[in-house]
Amino acid sequence: MPPLELDGLTKYYGDVRGVEDLTFDVESGEVFGFLGPNGAGKTTAIRTLMGFQSPTAGTASVLGAELTDADALRRARANVGYLPSEPSFDDHVTGRRILDYHGALRGDERSAELLELFDPPLDRDVGEYSRGNRQMLAIVIAFMHDPDLLVMDEPTTGLDPLKQAQFHRFVRDERDRGTTFFFSSHVLSEVRKVCDRVGIIRDGRLAALEDVESLLERSGKTVRVHAAETLAADDVTLAAAHDVAVTETAAETADGAATVSFTYTGSYDALLEWLRGYDLLDLTIEEAPLEAVFMRFYDGGLDDGASDGGEPSDRGENDEALSGEGPSDERPVESGDV
Repeated sequence: MPPLELDGLTKYYGDVRGVEDLTFDVESGEVFGFLGPNGAGKTTAIRTLMGFQSPTAGTASVLGAELTDADALRRARANVGYLPSEPSFDDHVTGRRILDYHGALRGDERSAELLELFDPPLDRDVGEYSRGNRQMLAIVIAFMHDPDLLVMDEPTTGLDPLKQAQFHRFVRDERDRGTTFFFSSHVLSEVRKVCDRVGIIRDGRLAALEDVESLLERSGKTVRVHAAETLAADDVTLAAAHDVAVTETAAETADGAATVSFTYTGSYDALLEWLRGYDLLDLTIEEAPLEAVFMRFYDGGLDDGASDGGEPSDRGENDEALSGEGPSDERPVESGDV
């Protein structure tokens, strides 16, 4: 049985859609990236999967436990590591005391190893921590009991580039050990580095579900053309050319010729036939950046026709995740609260 199974999972806040009809599985030993901008529904989905709020419709199972079975879900969550988007700690106690507390609750098999990689100042009060130190403490807590499933909401927020790279290596190593990851992100570079598959969420609904390489391949190539003739955007007559732009005007170049770029999703034969009509000075064809692929789902993506504002509109995802101001079946969440 897959560690995570979603079957029509839906959560509404009154008339406002959080998520709707999410149906997919996360396989064992997989790093699954759940992508979308703030307000798309990522945190709502995670909070519902963790049992912090009840679904409006549909269901899901976590390590074989149905969301509707509170006792089974409680037992399953003992083997889940959870990292919220905004870890919440008591500011008046030390990091060491918080670590000892969580170790006493759920076990501590790996904190010594983890602290070699992520090193928050344990003997200082958490109220003195930087955002990055809070995040590192939360990462240690999420992994210290050696769970089989990690559910993480924007896990690298606040980490400096070196710690981000270290975290990515750690995730890949853990995946090789068989650990399963489900994490939300809008940092597309990290998705490419660590994810096996991605789900793109748009306005609370799933817009795409596939492996990263297939997503990039299906979404075309970036083409930059610099020709002896002066090129304009209107000269690119290829039906499969998108987002055509003049990236360098004739006045900006020494040879008096412009550079045109576009995303191309058609056959190479048609592209080469069009290119033969020009005296090329330079040509670049490369993989489209993941950012461009992602934005295509938002600029020209699904038209669902529904009236909604994603998640509750007056607050960002992080506020909604921790404020406890939502419907009556919600409560504030602290880091490691599984």
